[in-house]
Amino acid sequence: MQTKGPTTRRRRVAALLGATVLALTAGGALAAAPAGAAPANVDFATHCIPPAIAGIPPIDGTTTAKIAVDNASPKVGDTVTVTYTVVSPAASNPVDLALPADIMTPTGKVQLGGAQTGSVTVAGPKKNDPVPAKGAFPSFSMTGTFTVTAPGAITLSPGDYNIHTSYIMELDTPCTVTNPPAPVSETVTATGGQTNTRAIQLGSASGNPGDSVTVTGSGFTPGAGVTLAGRSGSTQTADTASVTADSQGSISGSLVVNDKTTTGVVAYEGGSWNADTGAGPAAYVVIDNTPVPDGSQKLTTTVRAGTLSMTQAGDAVALSAVDYGKGGASTGALQTVTVKDFRGGPAGWSLTGKVTDFTGPGAKIDAGALSWTPACSTKAGSPSTCQAGSSGTVGTSGATLASTPNGAVTGGEFTVDAGLSLNVPQFTPPGSYSGVLTLTLS
Repeated sequence: MQTKGPTTRRRRVAALLGATVLALTAGGALAAAPAGAAPANVDFATHCIPPAIAGIPPIDGTTTAKIAVDNASPKVGDTVTVTYTVVSPAASNPVDLALPADIMTPTGKVQLGGAQTGSVTVAGPKKNDPVPAKGAFPSFSMTGTFTVTAPGAITLSPGDYNIHTSYIMELDTPCTVTNPPAPVSETVTATGGQTNTRAIQLGSASGNPGDSVTVTGSGFTPGAGVTLAGRSGSTQTADTASVTADSQGSISGSLVVNDKTTTGVVAYEGGSWNADTGAGPAAYVVIDNTPVPDGSQKLTTTVRAGTLSMTQAGDAVALSAVDYGKGGASTGALQTVTVKDFRGGPAGWSLTGKVTDFTGPGAKIDAGALSWTPACSTKAGSPSTCQAGSSGTVGTSGATLASTPNGAVTGGEFTVDAGLSLNVPQFTPPGSYSGVLTLTLS
């Protein structure tokens, strides 16, 4: 379909900004803006050691990476999910053999600084594009969590990482930060809240089925019995072990991990997991190295994470006309917005809007005169449930149109609508008045 004139220009600008545009006339104009700003990429010198079988010396290069969090304003005691993305690894495929898809399992560390120090263990799925012989390793992401133990600004910097490949043989390419710490990529600002200082660390971030992982921790109640357990997403697996906290509240033990769906390890006091008396989950990945029996074929598939996106049914809304001598409500309906959350992580989303003043022939209608009544529906089978924002004024400061909460498993498809009403003052000069409503998905 061919489009012309101002509509074409608006759509081109929208494409450049990563946004969709909706015009509102009272007639007025509405526009949707992109999600929040992306985390900053940082570069740092890296020393990588290829597997001995490759017969090549260590590689000194530059890694480009970024850190993202699911909550940049947590409270003390909250658990923050961290995603460490290596945009450009310093190392390449060290062998003269092309590597097929989905044989790389990355693990690494994120370094904390400022109000809280330490490191966060992160791990990624066995997922990658094919890698040519001696070709550059593709970008990959790893996730993990940490519990906020102190208020203030907490900085996050990329740390060491390892690329494990499972093809013909098991090989590791560890890469360390040459001059630690690496530059800060993200900062979270924590506020006071209920404090749970329990924390755990794992001796390794991955292992084969049946391997034992060392678990150490601190901040537990002295003398308390503590359960070590595997987690598959938000569900506890059958892999458990028991330890007792010493007089200082420290723990040390090992957990045999058999469940191949394991994504992390937790430690908790009492009969079941509780965020107030537990620590973790610390990221852990099981590398499935089960041999294939003779005459059999091992079938593998990959579920790829998608994106958070939105579309809208149109880019213009014509509100009803009002009389010059009477004024009153100029009403209409928001063009339907469809939100698709195919990220597959723990983060929810929020769709907000703010509007400009409505300008016309020698006059304007204040932005605070626009109000809405949001509505939101969830497609059957979606893990998350959409929540409509409150009815009321939109204005220049903005308001929430719809949202979904954070959770162990989130995602789905959602339809968002709203009734619109612009309160036009009596004796507003006749003519067409337009404003821009910007919708931001984050």
